[in-house]
Parts: sequence; structure tokens; C-alpha cells
Amino acid sequence: MITKFETMVSLKSHSGIYTLKTVQELPIDIKTAWAFFSSPKNLEKITPKHMGFKITSEEAKTMYAGQIITYKVSPFPGIKSNWVTEITHVNHHNSFVDEQRFGPYAMWHHEHIFETSLTGVRMIDKVSYKLPFGILGRMVHPILVRRKLLQIFTHRYKVLEEMFPAKLKNPSKS
Repeated sequence: MITKFETMVSLKSHSGIYTLKTVQELPIDIKTAWAFFSSPKNLEKITPKHMGFKITSEEAKTMYAGQIITYKVSPFPGIKSNWVTEITHVNHHNSFVDEQRFGPYAMWHHEHIFETSLTGVRMIDKVSYKLPFGILGRMVHPILVRRKLLQIFTHRYKVLEEMFPAKLKNPSKS
């Protein structure tokens, strides 16, 4: 059985770079979406608990280009990693980009895009990443990395569905 999430996700490979794209409709307005997703502290709320995700840098009041955010995360049991990202682009209420500066990937470029839709906001995550260790990294991709990223984004999708449930329409009385 194909889940709603699976219809909204794609993963492609090109020149040793993988691109994961997810699309999710949320029944909220663009200001609410921006306020939630542009705050790094909310990332912990939508990341699986078993990953031990914790922001270690000071929290800025507003997101800005050039902002450095540091984290501790355990992507696999028994493996802890420091991760440093930089917010490289901010287009207020429309998009922002975070890029890994230090961490587990050879490259990590994550675009967060927000579009107004008929039902609220269409949120698009586009993550382009490259694994270290050349052919060895490509060999473990389907077994470990692909599976883990899909697990993380599936969890995120479900949590957001619960946090921002679709409003039920009341049938009109005749």
C-alpha cells in the first residue's frame, strides 16, 4: 500500500549527488509556516527522538543569511556527530537555504520553499547531498543513508500532519 507521504517524495541521483524532494500541503497561512520553519528550535520537534538531535548554538531571534547553527545528532545508534550548517539564503516568507559546513556529508544543500496554495501552504524540501568515501559511500547509500533520510522525512511529514491538522468542513444545513 502506498502512503500519502510516498506520493509526495522523490529521490534522484546525478553525478554522484542525490536529491531528495518532498512536498507537503499544510492547512496554515504563509506567516504561520514561516514563523514555525524559520525557527531552528522547531527542528528538534520534527526530528525523530531516537536521533538525539540537539541545537548547541545560541538561538537568534530571526533567521538571517550567514547564520551558523551547530547541532549534535546521532544518525545511527552509537554514532554521535557534530553538525554545523550555515543559512546561506533567506527570502522572507518564501524560502531559505541551509548548507552543511562541517558534518557527516561531503555536501549538504537544503532548500526550504513555501508557496501559498488553495488549501494553505505547500512546503517543498529539496535536499541535495553527496556522501563521503566515493564508491563505498555510494554502496551504503541504499542500505543506510537513503533509508535513514526517508525515515526522517516520513517522521517529519507525520508530525506536521498532527501539529497542523486539516480543518474539517461543516456540512451546510439546508
